[in-house]
Order: sequence, then structure tokens, then C-alpha cells
Amino acid sequence: MDALHISAFAAILGDESRVLTEPQMVQRLSRDFYWYSPVLKSQLDGKVADVVVQPLSAGEVRDVLRYCGSQNLPVTARGAGTGNYGQAVPLHGGVVLDLSRMDRIDAIQDDGVSVCEPGVRLGVLENTTRKAGWELRCYPSTIIKASLGGFLGGGSGGIGSVAHGGLRDFSTVRALEVVTMEAEPRLVRHEGEAVHDILHAWGTNGIITRIWLTLTRAVEWSQCVVAFDSFDSAFDFSERIATGASWTKRLVTTFEWPIPSFFGPVKQYAPQGKALIFFLITSSQLAALEAAASQAGATVPYAAPYEGLRTLPLLSDYTWNHTTLWALKNDPAWTYLQCGFDPTSVREQFRRLKERFAREILFHIEFMKNGAGQVIPGSIPLVYYTTEDRLNEIIDFCREIGVYVANPHVNNVEGGGRYRADNVQLLAKQRYDPKGMLNPGKMITFQPQDAVVETMPRQTLPTEAAPTR
Repeated sequence: MDALHISAFAAILGDESRVLTEPQMVQRLSRDFYWYSPVLKSQLDGKVADVVVQPLSAGEVRDVLRYCGSQNLPVTARGAGTGNYGQAVPLHGGVVLDLSRMDRIDAIQDDGVSVCEPGVRLGVLENTTRKAGWELRCYPSTIIKASLGGFLGGGSGGIGSVAHGGLRDFSTVRALEVVTMEAEPRLVRHEGEAVHDILHAWGTNGIITRIWLTLTRAVEWSQCVVAFDSFDSAFDFSERIATGASWTKRLVTTFEWPIPSFFGPVKQYAPQGKALIFFLITSSQLAALEAAASQAGATVPYAAPYEGLRTLPLLSDYTWNHTTLWALKNDPAWTYLQCGFDPTSVREQFRRLKERFAREILFHIEFMKNGAGQVIPGSIPLVYYTTEDRLNEIIDFCREIGVYVANPHVNNVEGGGRYRADNVQLLAKQRYDPKGMLNPGKMITFQPQDAVVETMPRQTLPTEAAPTR
């Protein structure tokens, strides 16, 4: 990158130490966990920014975007880089806007809403809110490292979704402030349904600078491992608990054998050949859960109080997409899909997948509540990768038999399965980034325009002053 640009960024921030040009650092901050997908690994290896800029405030973000827009420099937002789809990988060089230093928790309101900057780590937010009697409604298995802004930009749900749904459900995200990439960038507030303009858009249509996130009352939890002789029996029991309104749970995860054999640090709780269920259950119901498991013919290799994110073992470290990471450590040929099974025909769908693909696909079920309030068997099944054609054959067959697939092997918002059918994300990009400079190439339905008429007014806010650190 031209030295004049580097100097300009240093002048904008008033701090050259927050303008990173060292090649290894820039390369590291241009990557996420896209290599979970062999398809994306082939496509994205070697993609790198020219410079990394680290703002401290919405005002600095606005100034950086103004300069980049005037110089036609593409900008890719980055949280903690724990995403799996290459959303933080710059396809066209330019600037990585690293938001990790915008990490303040401004307030935990009395009504159970946290007000935060995008770079706050979810683990810090969980620990802070629990001290005030609240906890996160849902969080990814990467909670220790993941940032809130990155989770909103590219995530969907996680631990807690069995009770509270995903990020886009039940007003979990109350409001957002976003800096636009117009000739004169604005700070725009989105609240209510308008937050869907920005959620899960990979930073392609605005830079999130403040978040109002709804919490839930903190619960005293316990962890529990339940082992069954067969996956069918394990699934039946886990479905019963997950859908039972009387059970207070935060996590219900079911694994087909040999997935538990990949979990090296907790193998002592994984009896050979058994299907496992990992639970986070309210401590007051732990004894009842153990009794119900025993009555159903299961054993309970482990049960203990959950004492927060420092609990050892931390069972959530083996659930959601951490399951894929443990499989990759065992054999790099493993990859994954993101699926939703039909609760009325799920067992027939299991049967047909096994009949067609046998051990190429291993079932890993994450129960979650959908937007209609129904608890459904979501899934992040492991897939043994041989060729891209075979992977696509598995995806096509899933869809043929009614299994929903959000494809994690594509590097665009639309193809990943979370794109809004009403096109509000695209419309927001047309309004807020008419030249297409934000994370270019990641919203493939977008066509750059010289001018776009504002059709959905949002509240424009004054630029905030940079905080003293």
C-alpha cells in the first residue's frame, strides 16, 4: 500500500501504533477459520489485506471510512476472526478494519439489556452480566475468543438457543448503531425489525459500532453427560428433554459414535461405542435428569455443577462448531454441514442419509428453538470429505429429502443460507455502501450504483467523540 495511505491513517487516528503493516501481523488478521471447509481453503488461502487499522470509536470508524471511500480502498471489518466462512477475509486487499479495541461494556441496564461496543469478547460479557444477575441468551462455542460484533455479523445461534432461539429471534438484538460507507459516512441507528438490515450481513452493508443486546435472568446450571447404546435411543431421550416444557436447559447436544472418541480431553466420559448427550440443565433438575436417563436405559458418566467459563471440563467446548474442530484434529478430511431436520420426519431423514452415505456422514444434533417457538433438531453433521462433487451430492440429497442446509462451503452471504428473502440486507447495502467498498465480493446480488435513493429512513446520529483510553 502507498506510504501516503499509511500516513493518512496514522494522522486520522493520531496514533501510528494502531496502523499495522508488519506482513505476518497483517496476514494473521486477514484470516478466520475458513479452513474448516476444504472448498474455502482452496479459494481463500493467500488472500490478504494491505494494512490493518484499529479504531477506538465510532468517530474514528467514520473518519477511516470517509478516507477509504475517497481513495476507493476496500474495507473488510474484523471482530475476533472466529468465523468459519471467510467473512473476514479480504478478497481484494485494501484495509482490514480491526474492531477488537472497541471493547467497552457501556451499561447493563435494569431491564436486562447490555449496551456494548462490537469488540467486546462474549466471555467477558457473559461474566460481567452474570455478576449483575443476567446471562447471555445464546452464545457460540467460541465464547472465550469471539466478539459480539462478529457474532452478530456472521453467527446465528449456539448454547442457549434451545431455550431462547437464535440471534435473529425474539428481539435478542434490540438495536444497533452502524457507520455507513457513503461519501459522507453517517452513524445510523437501527432498532426493532430494522436490525435485520444489518444482522448476518458480514459487514458488507455497514460497520456496527454499538449494540443493545437483550439478556436473560441468570440460572444456576449443572453439566451432565448421558451415554446410550445407540444413537436412536440417545436422540429419543435428548428430543424428550429438549422439547419438554418442564425442563430448564441451556444445551442439549447429541453425538453419534465415533464423534465422542475425537474429544481427547474428556474421553474418560465417553464409553467405547456409546452415543452421548451433553446437557446444561438447571441444577435443581439435575437429579431428576439422571433418574430419567437411568430409567431410559442410559448411564451418566459425568455430572457436576457448572461454575462458569472456567469450569473443567467445559462441555460446551465440544459442541456446536467446536465439534468440527475436534474432528479435524483427529483427521483433517472431516468437514461439516449446517442442517435443519424436520421434527415430524427426522427419523426417516436419518435413515435415508445413513442408507445413502453410511459413515461419510456422522450425526451431531443441536436442539434449538425457531422463530415460531418450536424446538427443532438443528444439526452440524460431520462429513468425510473426498471431493467437492461428492460434498455437493450430499448437500443436494439433504435438500431432496427435506433437510434444510445452510451451506458453509460458499463465501457469500446469499449462499450461506441466512440471507433474508425480503432482501433487506441488499437494500441496506444499496443505501449505505453504493460503491460496494465494504467487504466487496461477499454479497453477490449487489451491483454498484452511482446514487441510491433512501427508501427506508433510519435515525442518523451525531458522531461520538473518541474516548480517552
